[in-house]
Amino acid sequence: MILAAGRGERMRPLTDAVPKPLLKAGGHALIEYQLRSLARAGFSDIVINHAYLGEMIENALGNGERYGVNIRYSPEKIVLETAGGIANALPLLTNQSSDLPFLVINADIYCAMDYALLLPEMDAMQSSTNQGLAHLVLVSNPPHHSEGDFALHGDQVTLTGNHKLTFSGIGIYRSQLFDTVKPGLPVKLAPLLRQGMQEKKVSGEFFSGQWVDVGTPERLELLDQQLKCQSE
Repeated sequence: MILAAGRGERMRPLTDAVPKPLLKAGGHALIEYQLRSLARAGFSDIVINHAYLGEMIENALGNGERYGVNIRYSPEKIVLETAGGIANALPLLTNQSSDLPFLVINADIYCAMDYALLLPEMDAMQSSTNQGLAHLVLVSNPPHHSEGDFALHGDQVTLTGNHKLTFSGIGIYRSQLFDTVKPGLPVKLAPLLRQGMQEKKVSGEFFSGQWVDVGTPERLELLDQQLKCQSE
């Protein structure tokens, strides 16, 4: 699932007429990089939620055929926040017995990670060799978020630690993590993850490669310059 329902207030005025996932860097929309990375890793079925200017996202991406994937959409009448949006899309994300884990990625990041590296973790969660509710990808703290989010002790993500890292917006989840989310209501993801960490049911890994939280026009412009240099 690619999360694409945010309003992108910090990106204004760029997002006044264009939804944030369709803003371009290096000649391509941010969400297109995610689609191509997922396709290369072998993910064929993609769910995208949207709210603000959602029709533009559907018109731009279509059914995903040109990216080598099959896209289905999960529209939201109001922005349901991260957990609410995932819970709303669960019928499209897992199987009837709800034991199929799924990968969720923020649309407003750029990440050079090979998502195929996450497939063994998904297999372990599906086969119940890993009883966790979530597996998070953590990255080094960017300058605008120097305090970080969570700590990593071995493969366990914890609330406290001497060296906190930043949650990348990339995670694998079981549907059970969202059991308490009431349909149609905005619910944030962080409280659910914190509860899971207290129960020692959230694992994680560190990614040291290129990752950008494209949260402001300045960071979008910097990413644009970086990608253009890489393509030369």
